[in-house]
Amino acid sequence: MSSLLYDAQGPRAKRRNVLFTVLFLAALAAVLWWLYSTLKDKGQLEWVLWEPFFTSSEPWSTYIWPGLQNTLKAALLSVIIALPLGAIFGIARLSDHAWIRIPAGAVVEFFRAIPVLILMIFGLALFAEYTNVSSDDRPLYAVVTGLVLYNASVLAEIVRAGILSLPKGQSEAAMAIGLRKNQEMRLILLPQAVTAMLPAIVSQLVVIVKDTALGGAVLTFPELLASANTMSGYYGANTIASFTVVAVIFIALNFVLTSFASWLERRLRRAKKSTGAVVDADEAQAIGAGGTTGGGGA
Repeated sequence: MSSLLYDAQGPRAKRRNVLFTVLFLAALAAVLWWLYSTLKDKGQLEWVLWEPFFTSSEPWSTYIWPGLQNTLKAALLSVIIALPLGAIFGIARLSDHAWIRIPAGAVVEFFRAIPVLILMIFGLALFAEYTNVSSDDRPLYAVVTGLVLYNASVLAEIVRAGILSLPKGQSEAAMAIGLRKNQEMRLILLPQAVTAMLPAIVSQLVVIVKDTALGGAVLTFPELLASANTMSGYYGANTIASFTVVAVIFIALNFVLTSFASWLERRLRRAKKSTGAVVDADEAQAIGAGGTTGGGGA
């Protein structure tokens, strides 16, 4: 059966795809067996190295949970600040006024081009030189500063692209009933663009969670990945076990985040399809008259 994207496969193509699948699975099994054999030969699969994570609460309460708390704190603060900031700059880049559009575009392009690690290091030096923030809190401030500056610029581009992806008729309809530009953006364009932007926004939130590890690697921020280093040193040569547990936690955290986003996107799409209220001429005229001043409303 043919599709709009590709033609139906013939017998030779089907046999070739089956062969490639078998070869890939065989190669994957060989790599996994090699990895297992290597770890076993190095003694990294000994039960004594994994036992603390299953028989004692000490590694969880002393290392993993405090590190996870710091990771979530930095990520949450960054998201709370970066989301509205990105929305503001994304909308500003669509402004009809050049004195708003050009500076907003310059700020977004500047911070989007700088690696987030450099922004974190710059933030640490800034707080150490020009503020009274204690040395214990500087890593957190620096990590949040770097994440906010970089991710707000990326989110600004996501917001701008989401709004521009809407049909031009939406803006024309808003102008037809006399809505001003800010009302058009707030009442018509942004609510519709949210559904289209949601997957990209969630992907960027996952990046924020993972990038907190840069603060632990460079700025001595005691986040989840940094706790794995301390934990492996305390319990001996169980580096593989410690980092495996931390990796599983990161995977579970990001899976929960993406699953929630998928559920929210489906709910928003169903809500848009199920609301079919019709606005008559009088209501449209009332909206236009209420949203404008002077003679432009009717």
